[in-house]
Amino acid sequence: MLQRIQTIYLLLAAGVSGGLIYVFELWTNPEDVKIYANDINYIFAMFLVSAILSISAILRYKHRKSQFMLGRLNIILNFFLLGLFLYRSLNVSGETEVSEKGIGIFLPIISIVLLALANKAIKKDEDLVKSVDRLR
Repeated sequence: MLQRIQTIYLLLAAGVSGGLIYVFELWTNPEDVKIYANDINYIFAMFLVSAILSISAILRYKHRKSQFMLGRLNIILNFFLLGLFLYRSLNVSGETEVSEKGIGIFLPIISIVLLALANKAIKKDEDLVKSVDRLR
């Protein structure tokens, strides 16, 4: 059913991955130019894939196992995105590209938390259905 708590979590995760990337900057160049996620193609693509995975998990509400699997895949993608941000911000020598970190670097963390809560609720629903099936 669509009126479950995991739908709200997945919708919020899709909003973070697909909408807030336009609001919060990732970092600022030494020339005081704010860099957003849509300025770098591969980062933008990863955020959009994360949003699409969240929305497709919402639409798979009848198939809880595949919904759970899409949530796990999305968590892995967001961890990869977070690792990419950490690598780019910490490994650049002399801060040639990244002068000041923005709040947009933490968007994958918010998305990971929301996806973990959604997966927890999906697992709870799956366990409830299994317990009812045992009684039949």
